[in-house]
Order: sequence, then structure tokens, then C-alpha cells
Amino acid sequence: MLHDIDPVLLERIRRVANARSWSLQDCLMHLLEHGLFACESRMAARFDDSDSRALQEAIAALEGVPSDPGFAMIGRVEPSGKAGTEARSQFDLDLLAYIGDDKGQPAG
Repeated sequence: MLHDIDPVLLERIRRVANARSWSLQDCLMHLLEHGLFACESRMAARFDDSDSRALQEAIAALEGVPSDPGFAMIGRVEPSGKAGTEARSQFDLDLLAYIGDDKGQPAG
């Protein structure tokens, strides 16, 4: 099937074939199929310039969402100095009271 193949590469293919109990031809077909799939999936994951610009604009728009105690805080980190119990919202406190305290103790 392949002519003038590098002997080191051929030996690697033979090791895979032996480890899987495949014929050399089956092994080559499997490796080609999976290698081609991996290359195609990497190519499909690339953005062209217009896709990149659209994504950057969408991210910039989302970064401009004002802070509030609800959805705008998803994925954001509290500024330093506000972490800890004093920074907890009423929702956080109510949730902790419902499920137990922040040490994992069940609610009484």
C-alpha cells in the first residue's frame, strides 16, 4: 500500500498492529482514518477573521454587563478585600441556611 516508508515508522505501525492483533493493512487503515479525523477536527476548530472579530465583540459586550447580585456575577471573582462572609449576598446566606453552614454541617 505504501512505498518507500521510513523503516522506523513501519516498525511503529507493526508494534501497534501486534499490540491490537490486527493485520498490517487493518492497522494502516485504522491509523489513517483516526489520524485524518484528528487533523480534520483541528482544522474545523479554527476561526476565520470574521468569526474571531464576532467572538471578540461578543466577549467585549458581555464584559460590559453591569455588576449585580444575580446573573452578571456568574464567572466573576470578587475584588480582593471583599472575599469572606462579609461579601456574601442575602441569597448566599439563605442558601447556606437551607443546606447547612459553610463548614458542611447539616442545617439544624
